[in-house]
Amino acid sequence: MARHEFDSVEFHSTIGSHPPVLRIEPGDTVVTATVDAGGWDARGRQVAAPGNPQTGPFFVTGAEPGDALEVRFDRIWPNRDRAVASTSIAPRVLEPEYLQELSSVTPERVFAEWHVDTKQGTAMLMSPETGLGHLVLPIDPMLGCFGVAPDRGQAISTATSGPYGGNMDYRGFRVGVTVSLPVFVEGALFFVGDGHALQGEGEIAGTGLEISMDVEFSVALRKRAGIRWPRGESREHMFTVGNARPMDQAIQHATTEMVRWLQNDLCMDALGVHTLMGQCVEYDVGNVYDPAYTMVCKISKGLLAGLRRAPA
Repeated sequence: MARHEFDSVEFHSTIGSHPPVLRIEPGDTVVTATVDAGGWDARGRQVAAPGNPQTGPFFVTGAEPGDALEVRFDRIWPNRDRAVASTSIAPRVLEPEYLQELSSVTPERVFAEWHVDTKQGTAMLMSPETGLGHLVLPIDPMLGCFGVAPDRGQAISTATSGPYGGNMDYRGFRVGVTVSLPVFVEGALFFVGDGHALQGEGEIAGTGLEISMDVEFSVALRKRAGIRWPRGESREHMFTVGNARPMDQAIQHATTEMVRWLQNDLCMDALGVHTLMGQCVEYDVGNVYDPAYTMVCKISKGLLAGLRRAPA
């Protein structure tokens, strides 16, 4: 198991089969940095074109189609003191009648600056004209976009998401979480980027507090895992992710992946899985702004640990 420190000078706004920037082994750890969604780095320099530019890809030795790449996020923390965020809720999240009223008041999208105190773990609004004054909020760093190269040689915009991951903007992708992604190409080709110091559920304004990040992650492989959509585990939950539009299709993907996980990996019978999920499932909204919406299906790990089977 090796520890790699990697400084990227090249970034991609598509997730695809680009030449790898570093080859790593299962069990290895990578220490790196990401630029923000606009391509600005820790020093305040624009080093990449806007559009969620990604660090990577990282080639994982031994990864083959049909495997699952497991990525544990060990550190996600802002590496500068300035973030920007939209001040406008996405039109698709609001009633059309309200939008007609709003258009005469705020005709264009406005961005606010936030000062991020990386020592105190807070963000202060630096645009008091919003009427909120110098609002201070605790930060909760996350990664909005990451994934592996999709199949068939595709290179897909980091504006959207799919079975390979992508721009899911789920605030649950934070430190301590392990994500499993289906592998479609040799080496998996893992990308990471789009750090948010803070973001509300759904990314309803189209941004979080966009900022560059220091990131540390470790990788593992599960051979012939056969997963179809991203999965994850936090300390409290196991969860599955569906990316699609309309939203009901995203829910279908996430829910079906959870059913498969419980049946195939945890060896639960179908009737038991349906009964349990019908009463105990939880859902989170990843994003409702991007071309593909993201829905997350969750089950409490404590609940699963406490299940008692009746004697045969």
